[in-house]
Amino acid sequence: MIDVLVAGGGPAGLATAIHAALAGMEAVVVEPRATPVDKACGEGLMPGGVAALTAMGVELTGRPLRGIHYLDGRHSARAAFHDAGGLGVRRTVLHAALARRAAELGVKTVTGRVSSVRQDGDGVEAAGLRARWLVAADGLHSPIRRSLGLGLPDARPRRYGLRRHYRVAPWNDHVEVHWSGTGEAYVTPVAGDLVGVAILSTRRGGYEEHLEAFPALLARLDGAPATAVRGAGPLRQRVRSRVAGRVLLVGDAAGYTDALTGEGVSLAARCARSLVDSLRRGRPQDYERAWARISRAHRLLTGALVYVARRPGTARLVVPAAQRLPAVFTATVRALS
Repeated sequence: MIDVLVAGGGPAGLATAIHAALAGMEAVVVEPRATPVDKACGEGLMPGGVAALTAMGVELTGRPLRGIHYLDGRHSARAAFHDAGGLGVRRTVLHAALARRAAELGVKTVTGRVSSVRQDGDGVEAAGLRARWLVAADGLHSPIRRSLGLGLPDARPRRYGLRRHYRVAPWNDHVEVHWSGTGEAYVTPVAGDLVGVAILSTRRGGYEEHLEAFPALLARLDGAPATAVRGAGPLRQRVRSRVAGRVLLVGDAAGYTDALTGEGVSLAARCARSLVDSLRRGRPQDYERAWARISRAHRLLTGALVYVARRPGTARLVVPAAQRLPAVFTATVRALS
């Protein structure tokens, strides 16, 4: 019998499979799409994410990132990471690197989709396969999470993300976060001639319409789009539990606060390791507590920033406050990285 069956071959699913293989467990990934898969993503790996992936033996290439730079047209604040830096990495490059590492460790990938799950006291059946455990890494709007009734309603305003790349040379070795009263734009250098620009907002509309809220950024991009617009949302996902019998949730499927602080991949990699550790010990219930501990700082600080960002009046105060309180801004960035 397979030890760990993983539904979803994105970064969270592959990280889980890699950790399972490193622990001597047989892991099989079920994924309907060919590798590499692109998706709307800020593409900035925080230092913690770089360290977690490196420890897994994943070889990364990209643009070094030294910190975070907040701007609003009149004010500016920079915060450097600790000695270890981050990395700007195209989503497709990251996905391919994870897939290579999984293959090196003998992880098998099956083309397919998990549409239904049956479990008993000894194992789980899904996609025509039987395993001791099923890990749902099937994304922000996880069908498995929904089928198990693990999602919770959320009455807060919904935030959405849009991303496009521009064929221009990076002008900053920090991730730039441009703030306005209607949303934020994130600029991440990912190659010597390419930057990714992701926009987060509660306001629905087209990418170009959103970009007009950031005239200084728009002028720098010089009308040179290199990729199509990709979108994601609503971003916030509340989850009742990450463990349901022999099914465990990881990555975006396990719950999501917001992309504002760029920690999705880092959290997914760290939680994947704890998930596998709990299965190796035969104590899946330990994963719920580990997830809460690992994600606590992210949930609290990101939630607070999103609360401020949702309101134009308070959103306009973020960069001036960061500029006036550089030590606090730096401490916050380092706590989240």
